[in-house]
Amino acid sequence: MATSPFTSFLTVTTPSSSSKLTPFRTCRASASESVPASLCHHTPRREFLKGIALQALPLIVLRESQAREVEVGSFLPTLPSDPSFVLFKASPKDTPALRAGNVQPYQFVLPPTWKQARVANILSGNYCQPKCAEPWVEVKFEDDKQGKVQVVASPLIRLTNKPNASIEDIGSPEKVIASLGPFVTGNTYDPDELLETSVEKLGDQTYYKYVLETPYALTGSHNLAKATAKGNTVVLFVASANDKQWQTSEKTLKTMLDSFQV
Repeated sequence: MATSPFTSFLTVTTPSSSSKLTPFRTCRASASESVPASLCHHTPRREFLKGIALQALPLIVLRESQAREVEVGSFLPTLPSDPSFVLFKASPKDTPALRAGNVQPYQFVLPPTWKQARVANILSGNYCQPKCAEPWVEVKFEDDKQGKVQVVASPLIRLTNKPNASIEDIGSPEKVIASLGPFVTGNTYDPDELLETSVEKLGDQTYYKYVLETPYALTGSHNLAKATAKGNTVVLFVASANDKQWQTSEKTLKTMLDSFQV
């Protein structure tokens, strides 16, 4: 039977009068095994406690990854204007870039049955904050029947040398998607895949919106995107679906796209 990759400490305490530090006998074994005390070595109390602390770390990480497998409706607030959606508001505890102040807080709605997907460390920007040279993935959510969404952030300097530039300063919607298209599709971008563009103003913030048909994209054959610039970062929201998902979730994905704002 396969054993857990995480092992536990089996501890036997013995009295000692020859040392001020009470020794501990510690052994590493799988949780299902019993180890004779005679095979254990003596470990000072301080080293023992240090070992326990280090062993707890992977368990904490494991619990965190398991917690993300639950439906978002179990921990996100319901949207007051439409109970069929919940509201996700990103905060510094959610991503390395938000903690570093490289990305301004953003929000969007999603159905309560969706689940948050883990972002690989190499894609999260965790290794390069606070000065990343390439785009990174902020958060991802998905549903097997409806599709997936992700927020991608790109350093502003990758698109323009102008500090604190607006999305209009960078260029036209077509110019912006030409630079960010591969991060929508997951591989390559062909201008012929762009079906529709539009410009939206929300307060002082301008957003470029896109509808793409991407038959060769890794993310899915249908993609919706919304981009804006704020501070030193361009933020891109992407909603993706395959043909089967698109038939039933097109309206839902467009609602999610419309709700995105920084």
